[in-house]
Amino acid sequence: MKICCIGAGYVGGPTMAMIAHKCPEHTVTVVDVNQARIDAWNSDSLPIYEPGLDTIVQSARQKNLFFSGDVDRAVQEADMIFISVNTPTKTYGVGAGRAADLRYIEKCARKIAEVCEGDKIVVEKSTLPVRTAESLKRILESNAKGRNFQILSNPEFLAEGTAIADLENPDRVLIGGDETPEGKAAIQKLVDVYAAWVPPERILTTNVWSSELSKLTANAFLAQRISSINAISALCEATEANVDEVAHAIGTDSRIGPKFLKSSVGFGGSCFQKDILNLVYLCEHFGLPEVAAYWNSVIEMNDYQKHRFARKVVATLFNTVSDKNIAVLGFAFKKDTNDTRESAAIYICRDLLEEQANISIYDPKVSEAVMRRDLGLADDDDAITVHADAYEATKGAHAVLVLTEWDEFKTLDFQRIYAGMELPAFLFDGRNILDLEQLREIGFEASGIGKG
Repeated sequence: MKICCIGAGYVGGPTMAMIAHKCPEHTVTVVDVNQARIDAWNSDSLPIYEPGLDTIVQSARQKNLFFSGDVDRAVQEADMIFISVNTPTKTYGVGAGRAADLRYIEKCARKIAEVCEGDKIVVEKSTLPVRTAESLKRILESNAKGRNFQILSNPEFLAEGTAIADLENPDRVLIGGDETPEGKAAIQKLVDVYAAWVPPERILTTNVWSSELSKLTANAFLAQRISSINAISALCEATEANVDEVAHAIGTDSRIGPKFLKSSVGFGGSCFQKDILNLVYLCEHFGLPEVAAYWNSVIEMNDYQKHRFARKVVATLFNTVSDKNIAVLGFAFKKDTNDTRESAAIYICRDLLEEQANISIYDPKVSEAVMRRDLGLADDDDAITVHADAYEATKGAHAVLVLTEWDEFKTLDFQRIYAGMELPAFLFDGRNILDLEQLREIGFEASGIGKG
């Protein structure tokens, strides 16, 4: 087959690279209207960082994996078209702040209807609200002119930082389609693609609506667990319990399990908050205000955790951080990615900047331009300083904040960092990755999340 993916972002690029890598008999073309992004995919410096991604792209590129700005041609020639464009939360009109903005999805559908000459299988890969496939289908069928379009839902379940491992060995591949002979045939074509490397028992098929809702629900449940343990972390700090011990104790219960019980400064990323807000909007739309309020509380708890951390920093530093030097280690929303969308570091830095702190930042993968964009700062604004290593960032600091769980932070020479700081030297571990007792032996006044 000829496979085309519209959208060369965090989902489209890695997913198509893996399909090309595992299915050399198929030709895979990734297209995007952003030519700079396409140029980056064709270069030696990929636009996103994921461990293992570069190797797969380099091996498949120009064999059966292509990145192109010629959207019309790739869509026209494809047998199967994946839609993997951004679906941000609406900032305007009905549903603003909660509903998904589907303008890019609709543009894709209209482009497919405009340029395609034969029958096509169209696959939703973007995270979408329930019943989006119905909208796609209406647009395509209204412009069908004798062509047959089958719409499938194939949501991604990738975690940034482990996307390649997730693609190589997925827990499940979910494919939803119409329960008609044509729909089942389309489902089977996509099943056959994944069956090249995914065991058949992990490939689940459903109707379209169940597939779409399963993605939102999965992210909502995972975020709920994080907010739940973070709520308990606040109680642990008040009662001198240890949240790691509590999490371990409840995680040994086979009904609960240990995953996503790591307390932290809060979850971020492109999916969790957006998908829960979308779920909240859907519940409100279908007249379920109590259900909407329940899921909205997951977001509220996450916001509380970030602001609580910033307030704790201010309170500990004698109720003022004005003109004090605060070192921030980590700006990405999690380790092993350069993605900063909804990163807890953004909100904490904003809170501290409002308190007139001077902030020095180090992150191994996030550029200064991205940091300034996320914080709304001009290039010449000296409220933040970005450094090339952790030791420069922490020199002269009154406090160090660990906001991303990068592995390199675990092996830093904290004796050296302590020697270069103002005293008393404070350290706040927002990811619970450091040995607080060892830090206290060095001389730090060190604290973590959920530890009295």
